[in-house]
Amino acid sequence: MTTPPIAKKSVSISIAGAGGAGAMTAGGILLEAAGKSGWYGMMNRSVGPQIRGGEAAALLRLANHPVECMSEGFDLLIAIDWKNASRFAAEMPLKKTGLVIADPSAGDVPDAITAYGAEVIEVEIKKLAKSVPGGRENMVAAGLAAGFIGLSEDFLMEIINAKLARKGDAAVESSRLCLEAGLKAAAEIARNFEIGAADMKNKGRWLITGNEAVGLGAIRGGVRYAAAYPITPATEVLEWLSPALAKIGGALVQAEDELSSINMAIGASYGGRPSITATSGPGLSLMMESLGLAAAAEVPVVVVDVMRCGPSTGIATKSEQSDLNIAVYGFHGDAPHVVCAPLSVADCLYTGQWAVHLAEAMQVPVIVLSDQSLGQARVLMKRPVNLSFLANRKVYKQQSDEPYMRYAITADGVSPMAIPGTPGGQYTADGLTHSVRGTPSTQRSDQQNQMDKRHRKVADFDYGIHWGEVSGVGEELVILTWGSITAPAKEAIRTLNSEGIDVKLVAMRLISPFPKDALLEALQGAKRILIVEQTHAGQFHSYLRANCDLPGEIRQFHRPGPHLISATEITSQIRDWAQS
Repeated sequence: MTTPPIAKKSVSISIAGAGGAGAMTAGGILLEAAGKSGWYGMMNRSVGPQIRGGEAAALLRLANHPVECMSEGFDLLIAIDWKNASRFAAEMPLKKTGLVIADPSAGDVPDAITAYGAEVIEVEIKKLAKSVPGGRENMVAAGLAAGFIGLSEDFLMEIINAKLARKGDAAVESSRLCLEAGLKAAAEIARNFEIGAADMKNKGRWLITGNEAVGLGAIRGGVRYAAAYPITPATEVLEWLSPALAKIGGALVQAEDELSSINMAIGASYGGRPSITATSGPGLSLMMESLGLAAAAEVPVVVVDVMRCGPSTGIATKSEQSDLNIAVYGFHGDAPHVVCAPLSVADCLYTGQWAVHLAEAMQVPVIVLSDQSLGQARVLMKRPVNLSFLANRKVYKQQSDEPYMRYAITADGVSPMAIPGTPGGQYTADGLTHSVRGTPSTQRSDQQNQMDKRHRKVADFDYGIHWGEVSGVGEELVILTWGSITAPAKEAIRTLNSEGIDVKLVAMRLISPFPKDALLEALQGAKRILIVEQTHAGQFHSYLRANCDLPGEIRQFHRPGPHLISATEITSQIRDWAQS
């Protein structure tokens, strides 16, 4: 007798409050406890541009099945207070069947929240917290949320004990009492949003952010050196790498600015250590000249660009895909390099490891275009499989009877790279046009040959099936996208398929060099293609049209941040088109 499949269920929760009120801590505790329950989930954070204070909200989706993006609306909003809540009301749209828990002492519920039509119930969160010595409102909020979704107090206390043990028994006890006060208050309200049973046969979960995952992927790929200059929203990549590298004999050095960090990474790679740095749009702009040096000198290096809203400082805490053009075209001169983009938080690990493999195998700079919505999202997911991508640099071995030709013209464009100190392996590595030995040259033949060599190794490399992801059903109607929009596109396709509308997804992981043949093969039979991207100018659409003739009728849907394009928006676009 076969066991019937578990019905897929999920619940979306927002915990809002002023910066410092502990909304993120409460959300994190709920997410970890959900993992112990065998559930899946993800947590995004919405914060303002302030260094301290301002508005904040923990946005959670918990489910008994894997999830990669937020759902269409929120079931539950718990407000510790209403500090500037109207600024991010659009990021947490409430379902009409939803519930708002509001503390009457925090004032009236903002119009932007009541406009959704969800039920509002008052709970004296602050009073409940004050009834406990050392009590905190965020722990009451966590208890409320746990009570509404049926999350075990035992799992919650397991997490609280682990997090607060160093603060002493009193801190743990006050948190327990606040948690129980919240659970009791939830029990008195006749509402529940229970998720249902999880697949307990496969209970083990990873809890990881996209920034942590790309760092782990880099280490698994062979990176042993990182150069760091902090910048939102990429800093966590470097923060995670610092202790992780130290454990395996590697090192992270904090530089004084982005120029120093990229040059340190290039220098370490020249010395034989696969290297990485991470930044955001403003930092990538500063790194461009040095990345040109890496391309000319054929020194492998990986740069993770966790994109944010631009231009200039823009909105550092929100997401966009608008660094596409600078990543692809920002180098001066013809400087072949690789640009790739993870398709989900889990895929950050995959793409991070693949990027190191590509950089080392081809001796080129590789830019990884993540973004804030991927990098800072925390996800409960299945344990990923180990990948076979490893750093595999072609290294020069001493040959006493032949002079070393660092930039020898080879069939695949890749020539052996000497590690400094290798007998007979001395050569000049700089940004000047050079001969096969590395000697600076003004000869036309050297410029032509070296340009051809650098182009050939990137253009002719076998990227295999890793260039992108193709899923869904049918072939005539296609959503074509890249990066972080992949997850909401998948969610939209699931909804459309349930309505009898066949839609295929084609999501590009390899951006440059442009995978023309693979893309056109994936689009065979397409009669309508919707191109979806998170930019104001439609950069991805322009890039596609510049590199190939797409089949069928083309429509584009693009807009800037700060709010990530949702599955609802994509679904609406396809429905309108399919019915026209």
